[in-house]
Amino acid sequence: MKIAIYPGSFDPITNGHLDILNRACKIFDKVIVLVADNPKKKSRFSPKERVEMIKETVDNPNVVIDSFSGLTVEYAKSNGATHLIRGLRAVTDFEYEFQLASANDFVDNNIDTVFLMSKNDKSFINSSMIMELHEAGVDVSSLVPESVNKRLK
Repeated sequence: MKIAIYPGSFDPITNGHLDILNRACKIFDKVIVLVADNPKKKSRFSPKERVEMIKETVDNPNVVIDSFSGLTVEYAKSNGATHLIRGLRAVTDFEYEFQLASANDFVDNNIDTVFLMSKNDKSFINSSMIMELHEAGVDVSSLVPESVNKRLK
């Protein structure tokens, strides 16, 4: 069984994230969406709320939703995963993602990173942008799943 981890803050999850997840599910037998719990980051939603929003949105028996505080590669090893999924929106994402993949490879070179490019119509979407637009009064309902939209209202 090919197991992959799709890690991220998902604060909140967007339709761009869901696109990457759905495409990853076509490649892997099981995908674990791993909500990062980083106490150093100021989050809009708690890890528990983010997990709940994703569970309300994703209806796929091959997807597991979890949260974790620590090194993603350690979580991957303890859950039998051999791949990490990362989405790339633009060239500007690549440098950070390349450094992260290299650091993960240093920790455990048995876990590979797979990059999936965002579709053009979703390439501008990120969680921070969603929150900025929402706080400015812009309707973001077409960019996020209903579970997120309800909580934003």
